[in-house]
Amino acid sequence: MSKNLHSSEISLKVTLDENRVPEGLTWSAEDGGIENQEARAMLLSVWDHANKESLKIDLWTKDMPLDEMKVFFHQTLVAMSDTFLKATQDEKMTATMRDFCDYFAEKLELGGADS
Repeated sequence: MSKNLHSSEISLKVTLDENRVPEGLTWSAEDGGIENQEARAMLLSVWDHANKESLKIDLWTKDMPLDEMKVFFHQTLVAMSDTFLKATQDEKMTATMRDFCDYFAEKLELGGADS
């Protein structure tokens, strides 16, 4: 390994109420120029190579509106389709995933695939 490796940190801060329900979410990514950016929802997945499984943290604040949650999920699914293509070059499955995203938006009446 090179001695000149760069390290980058992404941090998340969750403020909880007395019942341990998220009231606030902020995140920082110094390399991206983001410091204590407010968020109302987050989905984090990591790959556990040793156990060959995905681990996840899904959080949203109690003031996250339902209509915004639906748009958030749709945009996340679209982004995952794009990432899947980039990671696998599997255009056929990506097209299937994008078809599902369109179906998802239609069923939730989000106003089209660009919501």
